[in-house]
Amino acid sequence: MTSWLDRLTPGSLRERIFCGVSIAAGCGVLLADQCSKQAVVHDFSLGESRPVIDGFFSLTYVINYGAVWSMFSGRGTFLLSVALIVAVLMIVFFRRLTENCPERVLAAALVFGGMAGNSIDRLWRGGVVDFLDCYYRSYHWPVFNVADIAICTGVGLFILSSLARKENSDESRQVKDDKHGE
Repeated sequence: MTSWLDRLTPGSLRERIFCGVSIAAGCGVLLADQCSKQAVVHDFSLGESRPVIDGFFSLTYVINYGAVWSMFSGRGTFLLSVALIVAVLMIVFFRRLTENCPERVLAAALVFGGMAGNSIDRLWRGGVVDFLDCYYRSYHWPVFNVADIAICTGVGLFILSSLARKENSDESRQVKDDKHGE
């Protein structure tokens, strides 16, 4: 019986289905991200904050002109260029990047959807709309959005997969090396 974590066979129906589901998830991230940002832009004034859970979580409308923690602030063109280069490399090296692992296909789709969402903001708004604001007393996490969640989830999933499948990757490389050495 096949587990959903079994490696995908290139060109198989299972691979096509899983890639389709992953692309749909990435598109869902993009749609949820853009719809949520549009709602915030429409219903909030810039800088406005509305508590959802007192002392822990608020919706706060800010625009980030940089990347995470406002790094590279004011360098939107540079950040757009980096996102475009990463997206192209992800597409070109898709099979090598995912190593036919279903969770890595999903991870790549989440990262791609999140990058697209933040890139659209940079193009249309000049900066990224952030609105999810978590804090506790004086400890304050930077305000973020749905695209940021997808990117972090995708990267985290990829790292976990790489750690969990390390032995398998080492074994498969050893088998390939043994075959080439004969």
